[in-house]
Amino acid sequence: MLRQSGPQLPYNVIAGVVPCRTGWLVASCKIAGATLSIEEPAYFEKFVEVIDYKPAFSTIGVNAPIGYLDEARPLGRTCDREARALLGPRRGASIRSAPSRAALKQDNPTGLDAVTRYYLPHYREIAEEVPAYRQRTVYEVEPELTFFDLNHERPLRYSKRTGLGRIERTELLETRVQGVGRILEASLPEAKRSQLIDAAACMWSARRIFGKVGVRIPEDPEWDSEGVRMEIVH
Repeated sequence: MLRQSGPQLPYNVIAGVVPCRTGWLVASCKIAGATLSIEEPAYFEKFVEVIDYKPAFSTIGVNAPIGYLDEARPLGRTCDREARALLGPRRGASIRSAPSRAALKQDNPTGLDAVTRYYLPHYREIAEEVPAYRQRTVYEVEPELTFFDLNHERPLRYSKRTGLGRIERTELLETRVQGVGRILEASLPEAKRSQLIDAAACMWSARRIFGKVGVRIPEDPEWDSEGVRMEIVH
């Protein structure tokens, strides 16, 4: 059994991660018992830098698909379909189907929506850097499911792309996550306001997962052809 060298840290560090431009936005916090201390958000060029960061993150919640179908299927993976159903027709529309492994391997795949096409290089990183054994630490999360939880299991009223939607999400985070302003008010040239909000939400879900109260969608996840669980956890 491998053992960590050096003294044991008196806290754990968890992270919420979202893709942004050419890299990854990371919102993190230290957890010591019931105490949570939020860190300044940071930008990483490659996802492997997040995995290799020291002190290592105990739990990483990333807003990107983990586990891919070999070929495209109508409405995507089971976790994509069940997450949409849980959020309802308005907010569920924000859950995009994960691309297939075939699409990841193509230079110019067809049949993808504009957002998925934009983030395809990020998804290729995830497919490369998150094999099955990494799923003990790295989990696929979805901000809209986080806000569903924060809103007492009710979908939000407004899209995050609107001013009212950003206000709605900011107020929920400020009410439920002490010190979250350190993330929301940060100034990073690589990150938009909506991405800072999403990163904070992903961090909150990572905290739930670390505390062993995260909920899997589906409850009995599927496995892809490379042995990776296809699930979204919130």
